[in-house]
Amino acid sequence: MRYTLSTVIVLLGFAINSRAQTIVDYQHRIDIINSNIYKTFYNKKAGLYFETNNAADNKGNYSFLWPLCALVQAANEQEEADPSKQYIAPVLRAINKYYSARPPAPAYQAMVARKKVDSRFYDDNEWVAIALMDAYDRTQQKQYLDISKMIYKFLLTGHDQVGGGGFYWQEGKTKSKNTCSNGPAILVALHLYKATGQKAYLDTAIATYNWTKQHLLSAQDGIYYDAIRVPEMKVDSAYYTYNSGTMLQSAVLLYNATHEKKYLDDAQDLARSAEKYFYKDGKLPGGYWFNAVMLRGYLELYNIDYNKTSLQFIIDDANRIWTQERDEHNLLGTKKVKTLIDQAAMLEIYTRLMNADF
Repeated sequence: MRYTLSTVIVLLGFAINSRAQTIVDYQHRIDIINSNIYKTFYNKKAGLYFETNNAADNKGNYSFLWPLCALVQAANEQEEADPSKQYIAPVLRAINKYYSARPPAPAYQAMVARKKVDSRFYDDNEWVAIALMDAYDRTQQKQYLDISKMIYKFLLTGHDQVGGGGFYWQEGKTKSKNTCSNGPAILVALHLYKATGQKAYLDTAIATYNWTKQHLLSAQDGIYYDAIRVPEMKVDSAYYTYNSGTMLQSAVLLYNATHEKKYLDDAQDLARSAEKYFYKDGKLPGGYWFNAVMLRGYLELYNIDYNKTSLQFIIDDANRIWTQERDEHNLLGTKKVKTLIDQAAMLEIYTRLMNADF
């Protein structure tokens, strides 16, 4: 079919106007969610956040670290959209209240440190480092790099050769090596390699990628299992979207770092398999933040192949959530009690989609 020049101009104008309206819609959602977080989930005096909007469920405690891992990443995306604002600062001040200097290496623990000595999870720390390295790439602020290097040193205390390599999930618990601790470890190492050029980081990333792919990639479904028990090497066959997300993003970033096509092939195969497995009946599984992490991988791949159709299902699901899973207070989630992590996840998703170069 041939188009006249005037028709092309009309179609182009329509596309531009449509994208402009989409950005306005995303910004509207972002403003509402951000306002709700600081109105409902934030104690300004303490500089800390609540896990839910229900005091009985919170049991007098502030949030676990995990929701803040989601919020600090969303804050980085917001600053990318509007660098004149400081969205990261209040979240990072809160995260610093989870800091624990105890041996063998400093890191962040699961609960506010003044409350109690608590467990430290390798994945929680990795999510913080990933967000801060994204911020470092954007701003070159040294504190973000310094914290990420500290976290990397902590991660190394959770690595050994039981089962041939890999990172444990929780400090002191040596029975489980999870995709959720190995996929993000690859990303932390690759970010640090990009920032410093030190080959040891790249070596860690490649070794961890190879180990995770060997032991946790499902030959049947083409996506990643949740964990493997060591030393017996028994797989936990559960699937979660974020595990495929981190490994998808890792494959793309390894391709960028090495220019070896096998990593891009891995990424494209995984992207097709994850959509096929997870997107059923017009929706993704519950767990907004898991899906936010998966979106990161698809956007990383989009930056290589510019194939927007490969992530249209995530866009459609995000729009469905705003329409179907929002209460009268504009809080998001399918349950009566709303959570900080759900608000932070959707804040990240809408901001990333607004920032994307579609």
